[in-house]
Amino acid sequence: MDKSFRKTLLSLQGFYLLAFFGFGSLFPLLSVYLSQVHQLNGVQIGTIMSVGPIIFIFFQPLWGMFSDYSGAPRYVLSATSLLAGIMALGYLLLESYTGLLFVAIFVAVFQSAIVPVSDSISVKFSSNYRYDYGNIRLFGSLGFGLAVFIVGKLSEGSIGPNIIFYAFFVCLVLSAFISLRFPKETVVKNLKLKEGFQELVKLKKFIIFLIITFSIFGPNLANNTYFGLFVEDSGGTYAGIGIAFFVAVMAEIPFMRWSGAWIKKIGLLHVTIIAGVASLIRWAFYFTEPSLMLVYVSSVIQGISIGFFVPAGIQYIRKITPNHLTATAITLYSAIGNGLGNWFHTFVGGIVMEQYSIYTVYLFFALLTSLGIILSVYLVKGEKREVLMYAKNN
Repeated sequence: MDKSFRKTLLSLQGFYLLAFFGFGSLFPLLSVYLSQVHQLNGVQIGTIMSVGPIIFIFFQPLWGMFSDYSGAPRYVLSATSLLAGIMALGYLLLESYTGLLFVAIFVAVFQSAIVPVSDSISVKFSSNYRYDYGNIRLFGSLGFGLAVFIVGKLSEGSIGPNIIFYAFFVCLVLSAFISLRFPKETVVKNLKLKEGFQELVKLKKFIIFLIITFSIFGPNLANNTYFGLFVEDSGGTYAGIGIAFFVAVMAEIPFMRWSGAWIKKIGLLHVTIIAGVASLIRWAFYFTEPSLMLVYVSSVIQGISIGFFVPAGIQYIRKITPNHLTATAITLYSAIGNGLGNWFHTFVGGIVMEQYSIYTVYLFFALLTSLGIILSVYLVKGEKREVLMYAKNN
């Protein structure tokens, strides 16, 4: 393990730890903050919380293209992290629904670059050194879990709920400085995103897996918005929300570490199916209105859902797309999962909650997750047919 490798590895792990600590400080508790402090209704909260994902749909490909064209992804990552942190302080300055909506928009514009650009850097690093991507990404889960637990407790204390914005700001500023330590990259500057997109959309497996990501990963991301309200409706407090998120997110860490072995043993798509089934069981269980203690216990299922899907998903994208389109594929994959899937389930979830209840939101999640599982099984059967055809012809 050479010095350069270790330095970059520690920088990447530190970035994920801090950036996701910032995310965990703000977004799981923001919906509760908007409900309790500003007295917004379900549709208003759902709209504000869904602004980020819909912004991601359009801006993530743009940030990815700009990052590749500039040949300086670390500077793009640093600048956008810093600006996202600064923009979040606007929540403390504005009180009207319209003002809060605009703050959410500006935060999302810059935040949209953080995950795909950092993932692109991490995937390239992992590939070059044959290092397990999951062992880098798990630090994001660690940061997120610590944040919802620690900041959740601080929110109930004398400091008050405003701490969620200060924590986000500090962590994103620190992340911005850490990203400057990432290595320089040699990137082709004549990137043609349009041609790359046209080539990718002709790949049937790629399109189907984007739908799977939308259906399985989207609800898991939207859960970050509604889980706080779900725990609160079940009798939990700010601290209780923090405990529930902490248990759920910390459970991701061992499964991310184990994901590499499981992928080698049973394959990428089978690991994806396991993640989908785990999600389905969790959402269906929440629809039954379980007790708060059972919510805490069952939240460990998120370890399987996220801990398996994140590394398996990004590795499957790399497997089925041409090498020269890996960066474009990851950008589109992130836009569908973090953007479109997150937005759709968050926005529609707000409407469902307003019309029915927070528990019905999870029935909606279960139905969409079922679609993702069915399509995953379809891809598995397709791979088996390809193997049989190959064996027959040879």
